[in-house]
Amino acid sequence: MTRIYLDHAATTPLRPEAREAMLRGFELWANPSSPHAEGRAARAALEDARERVKAALQWDGELIFTSGASEAAALALNRSRGGRRLVSAVEHDAVLRAAPDATVLPVGADGALDLEVLRRELNASDTPIVAVQTINSETGNLQDFCEVCDLIDEAGGLSVIDASQGAGKYRFRYPASMVIVSAHKFGGPIGIGALLVSDYALLEPVGGHERGYRRGTENLPGALGMAAALEAGGEPYMSWDCHTLMEQFAAEVRAMGGTWFADRLDAPTGYIHAVAMPGLSGKAQLMRFDLAGISVSQGSACSSGSLHSSHVLRAMGVPEEEAQRTIRVSFGWNTTRDEVERFCEAWLSMARRAGERAA
Repeated sequence: MTRIYLDHAATTPLRPEAREAMLRGFELWANPSSPHAEGRAARAALEDARERVKAALQWDGELIFTSGASEAAALALNRSRGGRRLVSAVEHDAVLRAAPDATVLPVGADGALDLEVLRRELNASDTPIVAVQTINSETGNLQDFCEVCDLIDEAGGLSVIDASQGAGKYRFRYPASMVIVSAHKFGGPIGIGALLVSDYALLEPVGGHERGYRRGTENLPGALGMAAALEAGGEPYMSWDCHTLMEQFAAEVRAMGGTWFADRLDAPTGYIHAVAMPGLSGKAQLMRFDLAGISVSQGSACSSGSLHSSHVLRAMGVPEEEAQRTIRVSFGWNTTRDEVERFCEAWLSMARRAGERAA
C-alpha cells in the first residue's frame, strides 16, 4: 500500500513547477555577484525571482533571500536596529533560539497572545522588537498578528512576523516591519527562504551579498524554485475542502474521550491539527502509524527528539499527561481526501484497541 505523508508542517514535497524552475536555475550556474556576462545573466534571473516572490506575497518593501526561516529569524532578531526583544511563548524553536535573552510573552489556554501583557511590556520598552507568528506549527492556531502589529507600531517598536506556516497557504497582507518566510513549507525547495524587510535601514549590514545584509553566494536555483512554488499555490491551498471531513472526525474523537485541540483554540486553521488519544502515548502512536504506512508527528520536527513535552502545549497550560498523548497531523498541497480518510480510520481503530486494553 502506498505510504501516506501527513507531516507537511515539518516540510512538504517539492511542487513540480518548483522542480522545473530549479532545473532552469542550474543551467545559470554562474555567481550572481560576478560582473561578467554569465554572472549578469544569473543576477537578472535572481532579481526576477525576487520581484516574483514579493508580488506573490503582496510585499511592497525589500526582500533578502536566506537559507531558510532559521537564518531569517537570526537576521531579524540579531541584526535589527532596535532595543529589547519580546517573543511569544509559542514561537518556533528557531525564533526562541535566535533571541535567547528575550522577554517571553504568555498566551492563554486558547493559544492567543495575552495582549494586556504585550501592552504593558511595550510601554516599558524603548524601540522594542517583537516576534509573533502567523500560524502555530503544532496546533494550527492563527494569531491576531494584525492587531499585534498595530500595538507595536503605536509603541514605536518593530514587528517580526514568522509566516513560515502561513505564507504560500493563506493570502495575508503583512503589516509588519519584517516577515520570515520558508520555501519548503509550501512546496518550494529546502535551503531557501527570505526575510521581508520594510526598509533596509532597520538592519545592520554585515557585508557580502544580498545588498550587504547576508554573506554567502545566493542560491539561484532555490530562489527560482521558491518563486515558482508560490505562483503555483494560492487559495485554496488544497484542491478539496477538508473542513467537513475533519469536523466529522473531530466528533468521533470527542465521543471516544480524545482531545480535539481545535476546540480550545482562539482561531483554528485548516491544515494543522493536534489531537490527543486516550490511553496511548504519542510516541507509541507515531510508531504504529509509521508501521501502518502513515507519517505524522509529535509536535515540531526541530524538537521531536526531546524527552520533554511541547513548549507550545505547556505555554497553553495543557497537562503533561495529555500533552504526551498528543500528535500532530498536517496537510499539504498534494494531500488527498482518501489519504485523510485513511488516517482518520487508522486513528479511530487505534483508539478503540487502546480502550479495549484499558478496560
